[in-house]
Amino acid sequence: MNAMYDFIIVGGGIVGVSTAWQLQQAYPNKSILLIEKESGFAKHQTGHNSGVIHAGVYYAPGSLKADFCKRGVERTIDFCAKHDIPVENCGKLLVATNNAEMERMNALYERCHQNGIEVELLDQAQLKLAEPNITGLGAILVKSTSIVNYTKVTEMMAKEFTDIGGQVSLGTEVIAAKELEEEVQLTCKVDGQTMQINGRFMISCSGLMADRMTKMLGIETDFQIVPYRGEYYLLDKKHNQVVNHLIYPIPDPDLPFLGVHLTRMIDGTVTVGPNAVQGWKREGYGVINFSLKDTWQMLSFAGFWKVTAKHLQTGLVEFKNSWWKPGYLKLVNKYCPSIQVADLKPYPAGIRAQAVMKDGTLVHDFLFAESPRSLHVCNAPSPAATSAMPIGEYICEKVMAKNA
Repeated sequence: MNAMYDFIIVGGGIVGVSTAWQLQQAYPNKSILLIEKESGFAKHQTGHNSGVIHAGVYYAPGSLKADFCKRGVERTIDFCAKHDIPVENCGKLLVATNNAEMERMNALYERCHQNGIEVELLDQAQLKLAEPNITGLGAILVKSTSIVNYTKVTEMMAKEFTDIGGQVSLGTEVIAAKELEEEVQLTCKVDGQTMQINGRFMISCSGLMADRMTKMLGIETDFQIVPYRGEYYLLDKKHNQVVNHLIYPIPDPDLPFLGVHLTRMIDGTVTVGPNAVQGWKREGYGVINFSLKDTWQMLSFAGFWKVTAKHLQTGLVEFKNSWWKPGYLKLVNKYCPSIQVADLKPYPAGIRAQAVMKDGTLVHDFLFAESPRSLHVCNAPSPAATSAMPIGEYICEKVMAKNA
């Protein structure tokens, strides 16, 4: 490794890799290092999501999420076509199952038009024709929704990054950081050894560890990452043709998560999920997960107690359904009655890195923090994978402005 890099990007998820790749294109003569503590790319949120290329249905018109998502769809599909990465444009149906959801569906339909998304309203008969196994009063058909393997997308962007001169250091964990007048010094653990890596500017795309990176550099922030587990099931293979589209519920605006849905995967399987249960370990993907450090930090944060109190009833229901399959199944049977408990097979969980403010507010849009020689992506919510290329471009523009 060089003694000094012009730019160091911390985090090998899709946002970090996209940023490194586009920064190297903007600065072909600069030395840029991407470091990731795991042995490969996309090992956390990027590699544990449902693989959907979202159209941007839910997001407030004019928000960064709405803008990034709309631009991200086209760029992601173009990138995949260029590199022969399989994409399936299966479309998505948001299904209303009662009168209250029908009202919310109509409001969501109007939002789609405000965001410039091509959608179609289906009545009950049209829904049954499109999806014989789905029950509902009506639905929004979002034709531009597709599915892909985001790990493959990330790995290909990383290859393009190194092909144009970028450097990568996997298995490199940042354990301390110091910002000086002219540089940022990172103390890293590599193969059990401690080493120092220096850069003139650092960009953190650390996901689940975003708040810890800001604290290492002494940046004052009023948020903390609170982990939420999203648990999935894989349907028995006899149900691989149970749906023709992605099947989503009409979201409740009072709740922070979308709800359980049926997702066709790019490998031909169908998953059910995710729910949203409190995580007690930031990288806890197993059945039982607990980290004393992660839990103590969370319990010591006032925002955790405030957001938990606000959504206590919903959280308790989610917790119950996490341990009681029939309760989880009921969420699916609401619009797909043919699925039975025996059809729900084990599937890896994901962890959502949710930024929560001290007052208990959930951060729903992108959140950044800065210092003279660093830029931190503190919250990159769904649809961050879909939006990774516009996000990377946006980060590069901010970095270039700071380094002009």
